[in-house]
Amino acid sequence: MTTRRDLPDSPYLAAASGRNPARVPVWFMRQAGRSLPEYRALRAQHSMLAACFDAELITEITMQPVRRHGVDAAILFSDIVVPLRGAGVELDIVPDVGPVIAAPVRSADDVSALKPLEPQKVQPVSDAVGMLVEALGDVPLIGFAGAPFTLASYLVEGGPSRHHARTKAMMLADPDSWHALMEKLTDLTVAFLRVQLDAGVDAIQVFDSWAGALSLSDYRRYVQSHSARIFAALTEYGVPMTHFGVGTAELLGAMSGAGASVVGVDWRTSLLDAAWRVEAGTALQGNLDPAVLMAGWPAVERAARAVADDGRRAVEAGAAGHIFNLGHGVLPDTDPDVLTELVSLVHSL
Repeated sequence: MTTRRDLPDSPYLAAASGRNPARVPVWFMRQAGRSLPEYRALRAQHSMLAACFDAELITEITMQPVRRHGVDAAILFSDIVVPLRGAGVELDIVPDVGPVIAAPVRSADDVSALKPLEPQKVQPVSDAVGMLVEALGDVPLIGFAGAPFTLASYLVEGGPSRHHARTKAMMLADPDSWHALMEKLTDLTVAFLRVQLDAGVDAIQVFDSWAGALSLSDYRRYVQSHSARIFAALTEYGVPMTHFGVGTAELLGAMSGAGASVVGVDWRTSLLDAAWRVEAGTALQGNLDPAVLMAGWPAVERAARAVADDGRRAVEAGAAGHIFNLGHGVLPDTDPDVLTELVSLVHSL
């Protein structure tokens, strides 16, 4: 196991670990790319998937928002389907569509055919983490992976889905195959996060982006134990671990119970309400609506101050800390200058 960097002055690591940060830390999901012109210039020459397997491009794109915005954490530039590709799944990331799976997984035989991660196939990710740890100085690096349910959704549906109907049908009609699939995807996620942790990331985030499509009872029955196994397997690394989903208000308690030290909250739920729902000792991350960033600076400032105030109330109500973030990723049409100003504002609070 690699020696972890000592970053005692990091506001992000302090808030995520239940310590008192010197200031409210702020970073943004999907800050590495999306809205930055320097990112778009690189992507004009490289496909998304190619960029995810090029250590120098991963490093450069991860660094861009740190240089431009002065955020309190970097998040590794990657995609949740990278470990699937590293396990031999034929897929592509199609512009304006998202991940598309060549042969969807819809039967017990399809599940049996899935292979484990081959770490050498994601070596560029490991190499990039090593380069970033050197380049970032005292800024922590967050590694990440997709949670089993969200990965399963892409595999079963064959691509992005609004209703996740095929996924739920498999889950409910063939629970044995479903749990076998989730076991394999849990192993894959643990292996991919170990690659990043062994290379030196300072924290991890597990994105269960589509878990909000489930009822609480279905989440508990078909998903929670698999996500919990990820966090249990990685506790030994001693790093902050964040669990995030969208539309997960009713699931926050169960997601917290899966074992992460930080739970991400989207804009539909107040941080104070989230503090009452999650387990004691859990820090919160969020939760400015990304669309607010398109509404002009006066609206951004009002909303940002409200989130910071809500975060303070959440901490007073028992949350272990508050990390300022969006409730989901940066929208592509966001003005980067607004993000830079927002970081300065949050730091001033």
